Amino acid sequence: MTTSRVHGRRRAARPSARRSAERQTLTAAGRAGFAARGVVYVLIGVLAVRIALGSGGESADRQGALAQIAAQPFGKAMLWALVVGFGCMALWRGARAVLARGPRRNAASRVLDGARALFYAAICWATAVFAVGGGQGSSGNAQSRDWTASALKLSYGRVLVGAGGCLLIGIGAVLAVRAAMRSFLKQLDTGSMSHRTKQVVTALGAGGGVARGVVFAAAGVFILVAAVRFDPHEAKGVDATLRSFTQTPVGPWLLVAVAIGLVLFGVFSFASARWRRL
Repeated sequence: MTTSRVHGRRRAARPSARRSAERQTLTAAGRAGFAARGVVYVLIGVLAVRIALGSGGESADRQGALAQIAAQPFGKAMLWALVVGFGCMALWRGARAVLARGPRRNAASRVLDGARALFYAAICWATAVFAVGGGQGSSGNAQSRDWTASALKLSYGRVLVGAGGCLLIGIGAVLAVRAAMRSFLKQLDTGSMSHRTKQVVTALGAGGGVARGVVFAAAGVFILVAAVRFDPHEAKGVDATLRSFTQTPVGPWLLVAVAIGLVLFGVFSFASARWRRL
């Protein structure tokens, strides 16, 4: 009887140990993904500041950030580290879409996580192509124009492009509002932070999230304009969208503010890698 109980406990412990190991693996993957996201956003923000101050000619987008990394000592290794990081983020998001349980895990949240998984898988692939090709490939601005031009050629392409622009505007608005309302704090383990750390992380998340939302919404406006005017050249990538902020009445200072916000969001991503509940 005693021996059978011991064997039974061992059999029961195996699935529990396996689930624990899987959870630890996915947690590590998520933290690596947030760290990779932080690197890219910090670099994009720095490049944008340099553009605003007239001291930088690099593209203030993911391509420009990767080019900056590639130019550093051990740049190739750093690029492949980002590939791993983005792959880990795709894995974590995909696992949440399929495996996560809880009262808030409805169909909409699963679809959203699935879409994010596909997005980061695409970013992972593009980063790997960049690392292998030594930075070859069209810019984000050119890609945005090409994709818009291809979509406009489809049946009801104008409607599709317009809907895409409206969707991006909506995403940007939601990101900015949620950041301003500090909704992100629900996803962080604030209990393990000191009071000062929580204040800093809150400021990073609010300021950075609003700036990211503004960029998304502005890019969506340009796509919507491209649909209305039936002109793919109106569509802009991240770099051209950021540069457009210098054409406002406040001149380059709006771009400086948004660029600093992107840097803040990058640092917030590092904080998420540390304190996010995964």
